[in-house]
Amino acid sequence: MAGKKLIAICQAGGEFETDNDGSITYKGGEAHAIDIDDEMNFNAFKMEIAEMFNWSTDIMSMKYFLPENKKTLITISNDKDLLRMIKFHDCRAVVDIYVIMGENLAPEEVSNMPISRSSRTSLSQEMMPLDAPIDVVEDTNHPDDVHFIAPLDIPNTDAQIDIPTEISAVVPLTSSGDEKLVKAAHQWQNNITGVGQRFNSVTEFREALRKYAIANQFAFRYKKNDSHRVTVKCKAEGCPWRIHASRLSTTQLICIKKMNPAHTCEGGVHTTGYQATRSWVAGIIKEKLKVFPNYKPKDIVNDIKQEYGIQLNYFQAWRGKEIAKEQLQGSYKEAYKQLPTFCEKIMESNPGSLATFTTKDDSSFQRLFVSFHASLCGFLQGCRPLLFLDSISLKSKYQGTLLAVNAADGDDGVFPVAFAVVDAETDDNWRWFLLQLKSPMQTPGSITFVADRHKGLKESIAEIFEDSFHGYCLRYLTENLIRDLKGQFSHEVKRLLVEDFYAAAYASKLEGFQRYVDSIKSISTEAYDWVMQSEPEYWANAFFRGARYNHLSSNFGEIFYNWASEAHELPITQMVDVIRAKILELISARRLESAKWLTRLTPSMEEKLDKETLKVPPLQVLLSAGSTFEVRGDTIEIVDIDQWDCSCKGWQLTGLPCFHAIAVIGCMGRTPYEYCSQYFSVESYRLTYSETVNPVPSANESLQNDSSQAAVTVTPPPTRRPPGRPTKNRFGSQEVVKRQLQCSRCKGMGHNKSTCKEILTEQ
Repeated sequence: MAGKKLIAICQAGGEFETDNDGSITYKGGEAHAIDIDDEMNFNAFKMEIAEMFNWSTDIMSMKYFLPENKKTLITISNDKDLLRMIKFHDCRAVVDIYVIMGENLAPEEVSNMPISRSSRTSLSQEMMPLDAPIDVVEDTNHPDDVHFIAPLDIPNTDAQIDIPTEISAVVPLTSSGDEKLVKAAHQWQNNITGVGQRFNSVTEFREALRKYAIANQFAFRYKKNDSHRVTVKCKAEGCPWRIHASRLSTTQLICIKKMNPAHTCEGGVHTTGYQATRSWVAGIIKEKLKVFPNYKPKDIVNDIKQEYGIQLNYFQAWRGKEIAKEQLQGSYKEAYKQLPTFCEKIMESNPGSLATFTTKDDSSFQRLFVSFHASLCGFLQGCRPLLFLDSISLKSKYQGTLLAVNAADGDDGVFPVAFAVVDAETDDNWRWFLLQLKSPMQTPGSITFVADRHKGLKESIAEIFEDSFHGYCLRYLTENLIRDLKGQFSHEVKRLLVEDFYAAAYASKLEGFQRYVDSIKSISTEAYDWVMQSEPEYWANAFFRGARYNHLSSNFGEIFYNWASEAHELPITQMVDVIRAKILELISARRLESAKWLTRLTPSMEEKLDKETLKVPPLQVLLSAGSTFEVRGDTIEIVDIDQWDCSCKGWQLTGLPCFHAIAVIGCMGRTPYEYCSQYFSVESYRLTYSETVNPVPSANESLQNDSSQAAVTVTPPPTRRPPGRPTKNRFGSQEVVKRQLQCSRCKGMGHNKSTCKEILTEQ
């Protein structure tokens, strides 16, 4: 039996029908297939099915037929049941699973039996939500002129159908001050007027009944609940309040046929809950959620209690918010399904853009790449050949990671070039991301990438962008250095190590680099060894061969982090469109701002050039030979004006003339602007922001004759956000260093005076 695998065909939304011979068939609904084996536990099995149909596990049951027996349904309720089902189908490859949410009870549970037995069976075997239909045979023998429902012979059903996850505990309202708590519910006190009242649908009647019960402070229980009739009684034992409504023949209207409006249970004093379902909570908070997207469940609990006198639990509020969000924003599942059309519409509305996606073998979402024409054109026309790679973890329903690539504009501002949503940050996904980025990048020369140093990314950059340079991000290196140190270092010592490490990285000459790493060695030989083994040729200015313009960290991803934080709760297509709108806003704002500039360089570069110019007066310039000059000051530097080179390396590292070069340029009667990188000019900056991002039409309606839509149906990724509140890292990537104990007696570390073992001799 070990290793037995089955394909479970999970069906829901259909109906059971009983044939003349007593066999049962299932018709209609939708079906999905999942793989199961004898090692799968019941909870994992149930959770996977719940995610598949987007249902709650609390109110869902699963049944199956025995092989060759279509008359008996078996319920799966624990690990043993699941294993037994697999054993029953040992000689088969497929098993049919019927998922029931309360509306689709099997015929043998609701028919072909005496009234009392039918009712007892249906109510005891299924745990139904309060707003789910429960078929119980009505006592139709009572005279029609009496407007109440006859009590049914259903022993012990009240306790069996009580669902605490769908009914909130009541807060008794007895004092005059408590009356303020239900002021919002007063408007519903007359929602039910009596016999003859009509409603457009059974859903409208149920909603009116629920509000009526809340306003009048009592709880009810469904005795019959289907698409054409509803029978309800007061939940309190012995209370005669009843109501029955059914569909008027040949119409969809629901009419109240019988009602006993009298209560003997004293309302809220003796009841145990209200009919506050999660869908009701969603309807109540939906409008407020539009205005306050960050409406917290704990605030929902407080507001519902104050306005309606109902005490929700946290889960009810959270689930109600999730339902309301889906009603406002659309379905996550539908958003993934719209991806093929969405990508085509991006490229149609923004010619020259690239939007593409991939799926796994089971058609579940894997990755999506988007780069708008305005971003690609802006980078190629006006930005330095310098790109920053970063990743941001998403906190959406299906988690995932946002991969981002940004450039630095002429004013050292972040310029978004492309982004991708992937199921996880892996070497394979990074490689795919770089391949998509390469295809529209028809640019001569090499590109410098500033990114993390993990092996997969390093190899992908070298393989895909052959003439490129990979500069390790100093921020990531610093995190790794602190993490890998095994000794007991105080916060102050770690701070000094980080300062020396940064100074060594920014040092333009070998002597400066060596001086700072020697300083690290004096603090910790372990840290020194780590630094020397971390491939300084990829991160230290003294050794790096590419052009990084003195940008040593890939912290340009912060702008994408902020955007993703605002949109991560949205379905994937809406999240992408929010980022698109943010890119449009950024381009438009900077285009308008740069139109006012009157300088030759961008403001930040003008400021840097002015600072260098202030250092010139003390310098002495001597002509050496040809285009080479000797500049004397605190040090002696050699400037080659034709090669834009200074021995201090400042000119080469930044793209702006250093103060040694400015001194030489002044002696030649020229201006420093002639020797600044073209990327820092206002003209290049305006070219960067010359294009715009056009709106993307809604993808809600599928395109006719859309071959991609017909060929690919994208489903959500299997990964989902774990339950509960996510942990908060208050300090980001910073390591929290605990203060170490220091003994006041021996000055040793790691203990205090009371635990000191030092033996002191009397003087």
